[in-house]
Amino acid sequence: MLTRTRWWVIPMVWLPAVGWCVRTSIAMNVRVPLVATCILTGILAWTLLEYSLHRFIFHIKATSYWACTFHYLIHGCHHKHPMDSLRLVFPPAATAILLPPLWGLTRLLAPEHISYALLGGGLLGYVMYDCTHYYIHHGKPSTGEFHHLKRYHMNHHFKIQDKGFGITSTFWDKVFGTLPPASNKKSN
Repeated sequence: MLTRTRWWVIPMVWLPAVGWCVRTSIAMNVRVPLVATCILTGILAWTLLEYSLHRFIFHIKATSYWACTFHYLIHGCHHKHPMDSLRLVFPPAATAILLPPLWGLTRLLAPEHISYALLGGGLLGYVMYDCTHYYIHHGKPSTGEFHHLKRYHMNHHFKIQDKGFGITSTFWDKVFGTLPPASNKKSN
């Protein structure tokens, strides 16, 4: 039950948290241009976390019964049933478990007054990621970037599962050399 979530729950739960983080930074006298820079930095950091989680955690080679069960619950069920609309976004309970260590890392890397905006940007990146992931599975984009992302992600699901780990972008796949061969032929 905790692995099934409707897509609209993600923005409903996390966009207020994004707003609170941004408002808190502004209330701590951080100027708006710096807040905006922190939000963009948080979004960029999320894309790296998105790629890393997908590549190194969600596609880990599990061998024991419990490791296989855990893997199936966090990502295997999505690959087994990629069109299950209730298994396309990361459940808020799981995100809430990951949030304290991410907040701790953010606080370690940045002063408190801008940490809130950075975390807000990271959470906004997460919301964008989950909504994008849902749309590229269930939407029908016929042109443009979403069409490209849908083809790219479906290639990951149905052809080359050990490449193409980016969901919202192919950027980190380019950086780390995990573009699928078909994607290397295109100029992305």
